[in-house]
Amino acid sequence: MNVFEVQSWVMLVILLAVLAIKGFAFVNALLWSGEAYEAAGKLTKPAWCAITGLGFVTALIPIGLLGGLLGIIFLVAALVYLADVRPALREVTSHRR
Repeated sequence: MNVFEVQSWVMLVILLAVLAIKGFAFVNALLWSGEAYEAAGKLTKPAWCAITGLGFVTALIPIGLLGGLLGIIFLVAALVYLADVRPALREVTSHRR
């Protein structure tokens, strides 16, 4: 196995991980109610669904250099959703029970 084969496998693993992160963020954004987003003081449900959904689509479609930049921006957005918004939604809905 040469260096280029190793590089190809590493890139494939990274791309699959990014796809999984964006896909999970998108599906998770769909599951919460709109009221939960408002109660948590975050962007609206349609906004987060659009952001994470577009991010997931950019991970599926290779669209050149601009796509690489957009992919990074949407990856950061998905990570912000998972690290900030999702815990806030969980906290708000757990207090309602």
